[in-house]
Amino acid sequence: MPSDTKNPRPDFRKYRCYESSVMSPDVDVEWYSKIYFQHRHRLPLRLREDFCGTFKVSCEWIKQSAKHTAISMDLDPEPLAYGHARHFLRLTPSQQKRLKVLQQNVLTPPSTLSDVISAANFSFFIFKQRKDLKRYFKSCLKSLHKDGMLLLEMVGGPEMLKVVQEKTRYRGFTYIWDQKSFDPVTHDALYAIHFKIKDGPLLKDAFVYDWRLWTIPEIQDLLREAGFKRVTTYWDRKGNGKGSGEYIPVTQGRNHGSWISYLAAFKND
Repeated sequence: MPSDTKNPRPDFRKYRCYESSVMSPDVDVEWYSKIYFQHRHRLPLRLREDFCGTFKVSCEWIKQSAKHTAISMDLDPEPLAYGHARHFLRLTPSQQKRLKVLQQNVLTPPSTLSDVISAANFSFFIFKQRKDLKRYFKSCLKSLHKDGMLLLEMVGGPEMLKVVQEKTRYRGFTYIWDQKSFDPVTHDALYAIHFKIKDGPLLKDAFVYDWRLWTIPEIQDLLREAGFKRVTTYWDRKGNGKGSGEYIPVTQGRNHGSWISYLAAFKND
């Protein structure tokens, strides 16, 4: 059969590399539960993972107990297909029943209410207009239980504004973070991830991110305008800007070259 040049077969190697270099689903699941428990004094059971990609976090979530459920949402069929083959099919029948994977826009969410909605890896930066991001937050608010939490992962710092490439070696490949451009007027930023396979090809522009680099106070204001009653900022406990994985609630932070933080927004006080 001749190859389809218009729709070439996807190179799933980029998802394997991405999960190995960027993701820590076990850490994420523990963190989501910990922060929710700190505020609500009970463990969350229902997760909605927005912009889920290969939905590996959701798969890790439902493994916690027979009561844990998850909804995974993403528009792109390619990572969903990889997640189905690589992760979903490895779940037990009981676990599969508690995971719903949806190829659809996060702006048109399901009717099922969640305890936690997560938007990790700065994925919500794809909304560049204030009105669109506010619409997303309002949609999340309606999709949460009365004690629900929206958890947003953010990135920033002056190093994120530079045109630069950074390389990190992993077993079998090199991860290349490429900061292509930044506009100080609009805060539009273009980033990409390339992977150089050991003794193999360069997977150029494996992932490309056309974002608005939002600031913490902008997002705090938008969340409150959308109707969230409480917004807490979590900052790296070690305060070195390297992303230790340990975060504490703060009202001020140190401006490192680059930093990762979380905003936890609660539907009710």
